[in-house]
Amino acid sequence: QVQLVESGGGLVQAGGSLRLSCAASGRSFSSNAMGWFRQAPGKEREFVAAISLTGVRTVYADSVKGRFSISRDNAKNTGYLQMNSLKPEDTAVYYCAARGSGWPVSKLDEYDYWGQGTQVTVSS
Repeated sequence: QVQLVESGGGLVQAGGSLRLSCAASGRSFSSNAMGWFRQAPGKEREFVAAISLTGVRTVYADSVKGRFSISRDNAKNTGYLQMNSLKPEDTAVYYCAARGSGWPVSKLDEYDYWGQGTQVTVSS
């Protein structure tokens, strides 16, 4: 099993930056691809970014491409999401997730383990 805990959320003005962290425990984090998803009030959970188990391959939603960067440090069992040039529409609860294979995918149903989420609020 893999347990995930997100941190780093908060309140920021439009144009600002935040870095989210996802700390993993249990079975080796390096054996799992990792993804970030977000859910705004009244909306469905949507894909943000994903990274392969080695960190070589990454996938981004079009809405965040060029602004967000996903990375991981397997020695620390931790994944990251660097968010720059934040917009009010980025406001959501952000979740990290892991899947039991190494390839990054954008489908929510493909992920097996989920964190509790961290709130990101971007003001105008």
